[in-house]
Amino acid sequence: MESSALARRDVYKWGFITALGVIVGYLAVLLANVRHFYTDDTESQYAPLWVMLGNRLRDGQFPAMIPEHWMAGNYTIEEAGLLNPPQLLIDLIAPSVDNVALYATVVKLIFAIVLGLGVYRICLEYGSSAPWAAVAGISIPFTGWLLFFDEASWYTAFVGTAWLAHAWASGVRYARGRSGPIPTFVFLYLAISVQYIFPAVEAGLMIGAVAVGEVVYQRKWAPSLRLLAAAGFAALAGLATYLPSMLSAKVTWRGTAQINNDQFLTVPWSESLNASLPSTLPAYNSWWGYVQPMPVVYIAWFLIPALAFIDWRKARENWREFSAIALFAIMALMWTAGPGTIGPLRWPARVLPMVALGLLVLVCVLLGRYATFDGWRRRGVAAGVLIGLLFVRSFSAAPRELGWHVVAVVSVAALGAAVVWLGRTKGMVAACVLTLVAVFPIAYLQVRAVQPTPMSWNLPEKRSEMKAAFPDFTGTTLQLADRGPIPPAQKNLQGAYGSLVFGNYAKDLELTYVSGYTPNGHFWFGEMLCMLWDTSVCPDAFRRAFAVEPTTGKTIVDLMKVDRVVLQRALYPDARNQPAPEGWKWVDYPGHEQQISVLERVDGLISTRNGRVAAAAGVTAASASETDWTSRVRVNSATGGQVVFARLGWPGYRATIDGREIPTRLVAKTFVAVDIPAGTTDGELELSWRPPGWQLGAASALLGLVGVGVLQWAFLRGRRRGDDGPDTAAGTGEPTAPTSDLVDTNR
Repeated sequence: MESSALARRDVYKWGFITALGVIVGYLAVLLANVRHFYTDDTESQYAPLWVMLGNRLRDGQFPAMIPEHWMAGNYTIEEAGLLNPPQLLIDLIAPSVDNVALYATVVKLIFAIVLGLGVYRICLEYGSSAPWAAVAGISIPFTGWLLFFDEASWYTAFVGTAWLAHAWASGVRYARGRSGPIPTFVFLYLAISVQYIFPAVEAGLMIGAVAVGEVVYQRKWAPSLRLLAAAGFAALAGLATYLPSMLSAKVTWRGTAQINNDQFLTVPWSESLNASLPSTLPAYNSWWGYVQPMPVVYIAWFLIPALAFIDWRKARENWREFSAIALFAIMALMWTAGPGTIGPLRWPARVLPMVALGLLVLVCVLLGRYATFDGWRRRGVAAGVLIGLLFVRSFSAAPRELGWHVVAVVSVAALGAAVVWLGRTKGMVAACVLTLVAVFPIAYLQVRAVQPTPMSWNLPEKRSEMKAAFPDFTGTTLQLADRGPIPPAQKNLQGAYGSLVFGNYAKDLELTYVSGYTPNGHFWFGEMLCMLWDTSVCPDAFRRAFAVEPTTGKTIVDLMKVDRVVLQRALYPDARNQPAPEGWKWVDYPGHEQQISVLERVDGLISTRNGRVAAAAGVTAASASETDWTSRVRVNSATGGQVVFARLGWPGYRATIDGREIPTRLVAKTFVAVDIPAGTTDGELELSWRPPGWQLGAASALLGLVGVGVLQWAFLRGRRRGDDGPDTAAGTGEPTAPTSDLVDTNR
C-alpha cells in the first residue's frame, strides 16, 4: 500500500477515534448529571424555541414575526437561527420528540463531535500528528467554559464555535492552495448565521489572525488576500442575519452602540491562564460572587505541564507557521479582560472558549511535531515547577479548596509521569491514548463536584407530561408572575410548572403566551408592564395591564387583545377577594388554585375577532385577511380617524391605503397605529411588516454568493494551469506538513 494511502487511512482512523472519544466524554458527563446539557438557557430558551419554530415551519409559515408573542415575538432579533439551514432542520424535527432534554442532549452531542473534528482538522492543517490532533479534538468539548456554560446552557455560542473551528481549518487549506474557497465560505456563513453575535465577531478575529499568519509564513500577500475575500463574501451573505437587530436596536433594552467596563464577567489574565488544574475555581465577578463555583477557566490537564516536553529549539525554527494560532490566542486572551461591554458584546468571559481553542491547538500542534522525552528527568522537574505555579494560582483564587487543589496537583503529576513513562517505553501513540482517556474521569468529577448545578431551572423534560398537567388555555394569555420567589420544592409539575410558565416554557406546551425568554426585549413594552427577560413582572403589573390608555379609551389588555390574565397567587395573594375588572370574570381551574388565579373575558375570546384591529376611532374597520406579517382591513371614514392594531411597534412596518403609502405611528410608544384620511370610502388598508433592511440583506447575500463563485472559478482555473499547487514551507523548499481531507471535498 502506498504511503499516501496509509497516511489517509491514519487520518480517518484518528478522526473516528476523535468522534468516539467525544461520545465517551459525553457519557461520562451524563453519569455525573443526566440533565447537564439541558439546563438554564437550553431548557428555558432554546429547546422550547425549537419546538415552536418547528411547528410554524411545518405549517408552512416562516416565523420571523409572531405578534401575539409581543416582546419576544420578533424572531429576526432573537437567537433563532432563522437563516441557518442546520438549525432549521433541528427545528423541524423538534416537535416530533417528546423528551426535550434527550433531544437537546443529542443535538449538542452532534455539535460536540462537529467541534471535536474541527479542532482535529485545524491541528492536522498545521502539521500535528494525528494522535495529538485527536487529543485536542477530544479535549475541546470538555474545556471549562464550554462544558459548564456554552454546552450546558448557551447553545448558540457552542454551535457557532463548532462551525468556526471548521472555518479555521478550511481557511488554512484555502490559503495554502489545498482547497477552494467554498468550504471556508460555507463554514463561516454557518458560524455567522447561528444568530448570535459572538461567534460572528470571533470568526472575524480568527480569519484576521490566519491571514496575518499566512503572510508571515508564506511571505506573500496573495493567499491571505484571497482568504480575506472569501471571508468578506461570507460576511456579506450573513449580513441579513444581523441587519434586523442593528436596525431595531434603538427600541430594545440593548439600545445602540456603547463601550463600558463594569468588571462583570471580565476575567484577569492570570485566571485565564490557570488552565491545567481541574480543581481551579477562578476569581472574578459573576452571579455567584467573586469565587466561581465551576472550573470555567480549565482547559486540559496536560496543557501546561506538557510545555516542558517540547523541543523548543526546533519549534523556534518554524515559528512562522504557528504565528496565526498564537496571535488568535493572544487576541482572545486580551478580550477576556475587558471592556465589559462593546456594543452588543457584553461579558468578556464568553470569549474563554476562544482562549481554550487557541492554546489547545497551539500546544497540541507543538506536541504533535516537536514532543520529546530526551532529558526526561530535567524536563520532569520543569513540569513539576509548572504544576506548582498552577497550584499557587488556584490556591490564591480559592484558598478554601486547598484539599482539592492538593488532590488535583498529585493527580496531574501522576498522570503526567505515566504519560512520560508510556511515551518512553511504548511510544508516542500510547502516551496520547492515556492523555485523552484521562479527559473522561476529569470531566465526570468536575461535573459531579458542582451538583446540584446552580444554573438549572428544573423545567420538566417530557412535553406530554407538561401538557397533561397544565390547564388547556386557548387563545392569548397574559401571565403576571415572578419566577424569583418560587422555592426549589415547587419547581416541578406538581408545583409551579403545572400552572405557570417562565421563559419559553409556553412553547413546549404549544400555548400562546405574551412574551417569553428574550435578551432583546422591546424597551417600551417592558416598561409598560414592568416585564423582564424571563416574563417575570413587578407587583404593579396588574394595575398597569388594566390601566386605560388615554388617547384610545381602551385598557392595555384590550389593545393587546388578550383573552386571559393569569395571576400568580404568590405575587397577588388577595386578587380574588377583589371584584373582576369590567368585562372580565374569575374562572376556576380545579387543581391549580394554589398557584394561580385566572381572569377571562365575559364575552369569550377576542383575539380571533376582527383580525388584529384593537381600536378604531372615527373609522369603521373590518378585517379582510390576516397573517403574522400583514393585516388587510376595509376602512371607511368620512371625517378621518385612527386604527390601532394589536401589534408591537417594531421597526419594519409600512401602511398603504389602496396602494398609496401613509405614515404609521405609535400609541403609548408601543402599539402600531394608522391615521385614516377623511373621505375614505371602502378603502383597503394594508399594514405590513418586513424585517428592516431585508432588501439590502438579500442583495448582500446575492453579492456574497456571486463573489465566492468568482473565487471558486479562479481557484479551478489556477489549478488547471498548475498555479496553485500545494505550497512549500517558507524558505525551506520542503513540503508543508500532512493535512486532513476529512471535510473539504472541493479540491
